[in-house]
Amino acid sequence: MTGANGATGAGEPGHERVRRSYDAVAGEYLARIGDELDGKPLDRALIGALVEQAGEGAVVADLGCGPGHVAAWIAGRAEAPRVVGVDLSPAMVALGRERHPEAEFREGDLLRLPARDGEFDAAVALYSLIHLAPGELAPALAEIRRTLRPGGRLLVSFHIGAEVRNMTEWWGHEVDVDFHFLRPPDVAEALRAAGFGIEAELVRGPYPHEAETRRCCLLARREDGQLA
Repeated sequence: MTGANGATGAGEPGHERVRRSYDAVAGEYLARIGDELDGKPLDRALIGALVEQAGEGAVVADLGCGPGHVAAWIAGRAEAPRVVGVDLSPAMVALGRERHPEAEFREGDLLRLPARDGEFDAAVALYSLIHLAPGELAPALAEIRRTLRPGGRLLVSFHIGAEVRNMTEWWGHEVDVDFHFLRPPDVAEALRAAGFGIEAELVRGPYPHEAETRRCCLLARREDGQLA
């Protein structure tokens, strides 16, 4: 579940820093995290609920799809949705295409998604908003809303807090990527301002194999005519 965007920092723009960082760790990321949903029953339940609500034959987007493991899990559901994975990292997109031909993969940015207006019936953005600069959250949510049909649902997840952690080494690779922790009320308010209604909120602690952070999942629905 990799980020599809990045914060702007001194020197190299944040989006390019995040792209290069995830390109550097793509293979290791797949080896370590490619089966992560096996140990995340609550996350599976929420993703499954979103897919079920989207309906049979739906088109579901995985925004910040990494090597495609979540997209593949969604594609394997009984509802058999069409799945489109989008990621900023060309290396991640290449892994998705190689390993999961049952899904489609596109290279793209959360601020400029490679998708038509209303193309998706539902979308997940799992730990991808955390690479956005504070001023980028609102336009990213507006862009996601653009790609969802009226009534389409969005599931977002993020680490809870108010800090920014910069990582310069990741599994032996040199990287430069910021992880923005977010407050659930702030994200919920940003979703409402972008034209979404909140349908469910889940806050949980880490599973044993995860980093020791508290996490939030918000399930939202596109509501037309209610922009703040």
